[in-house]
Amino acid sequence: MANTYTQIHVQTVFAVQNRRSLIGNKWKDDLYKYITAIIQNNDHKLLQINGMPDYVHILFGLRPVQAISDLMKQVKQDSSIWINQNKLARGKFTWQEGYGAYSYSKSQLPRVIKYIQNQQEHHRKRTFREEYLALLKTHGVDYDERYIFKPIE
Repeated sequence: MANTYTQIHVQTVFAVQNRRSLIGNKWKDDLYKYITAIIQNNDHKLLQINGMPDYVHILFGLRPVQAISDLMKQVKQDSSIWINQNKLARGKFTWQEGYGAYSYSKSQLPRVIKYIQNQQEHHRKRTFREEYLALLKTHGVDYDERYIFKPIE
């Protein structure tokens, strides 16, 4: 639409079903490239992606042409299909239902990018659950404890 100007930066976080550590070191970079392509093919701008064997963080510039829920549905659905078609994970791969999404101003981006880049170091001090609850609290997101990502089984 003409005369529409936006600057929307969103970080999303989502986990592997039952928080199983299925994202392998050998193929995680290919997964991140695949997810990057999905985001870019939907006219959004990927700023940073990283994670651990059981979850992914994505920071991107969101263009107001698509709802975040529709984009996350496509990212999770298409990446699951890609992982399963290429037989990259042991057994059937699925993402856990739901995701977290948090907005940031442009001035906050360098800090968030560094935070996402340093996930491995960060999780030597804090569990995924602690991190996720902290993100919810920091951003003032109301949540129901029953629907927080399931613990690792």
